[in-house]
Amino acid sequence: MDLDTINSRGLLLLGCGKMGSALLSGWLNQGINANAVWVLEPYPSEWLQSQSVHLNTELPDAPAVVLIAVKPQMMGDALPRLQSYGNGETLFISVAAGVTLGHYEDVIGAATPIIRAMPNTPAAIGQGITPYCTNQSARGYAALAEHLLQAVGQTVQLSDEGQIDAVTGVSGSGPAYVFHLIETLAKAGVAQGLPADLSLQLAKATVAGAGALAMQSDETPEQLRINVTSRNGTTQAALEVLMDAETGFPPLLGRAVKAAVDRSKELANG
Repeated sequence: MDLDTINSRGLLLLGCGKMGSALLSGWLNQGINANAVWVLEPYPSEWLQSQSVHLNTELPDAPAVVLIAVKPQMMGDALPRLQSYGNGETLFISVAAGVTLGHYEDVIGAATPIIRAMPNTPAAIGQGITPYCTNQSARGYAALAEHLLQAVGQTVQLSDEGQIDAVTGVSGSGPAYVFHLIETLAKAGVAQGLPADLSLQLAKATVAGAGALAMQSDETPEQLRINVTSRNGTTQAALEVLMDAETGFPPLLGRAVKAAVDRSKELANG
């Protein structure tokens, strides 16, 4: 399957919130025609309404791809509408948290090609990372899935679905950890006498710049940390607090990621 096939058979989005909109925008930029796209979205954004897609109209007979981007709690009502597309050549891609491949197979059909993906919020600016896994019937669709998902950033194929919960705890929820780091770093600067707007500017630029350096450097994050840490200097003084074995980042982030992973498991188990 390729983009020409999608343009001829159609692409259906079930839900088009922030993540669905980010993917749709990327796909339109990739060359998917707007008139080949159907969207079911009860609360369409102004942006979505401005696109030349089929919005909340009669569905296509056999779309090439169906994207499932609704909230997990809406699955019970949404999935039965898609059963007629199951066990055929329609590829299903899910970006819904906590909904397993097995659940989709039970509802839509065991022979349905299904890909479960977990993009994160930087996808909104094309800087996301999307781990994904496939069921047995979708093994031949991995290249197409990567092409579609790379419209919003990097992709990585998981060796098995069991890694999804850990992925959720690291990259799925991870942007919120970084946003909180920026928030608290800025507040710490204010506490030390900086104006709030200046401290926030410094915090944003520092985190963004450090992240870009980590992505582009051949050195490990550990070595980059060592490089900026002078013996008995200011950074070492700060790191002695942040790297404390009982109260620092290592145990704190370990607990935070575990909490996210545990919640992801709870969602998957209903």
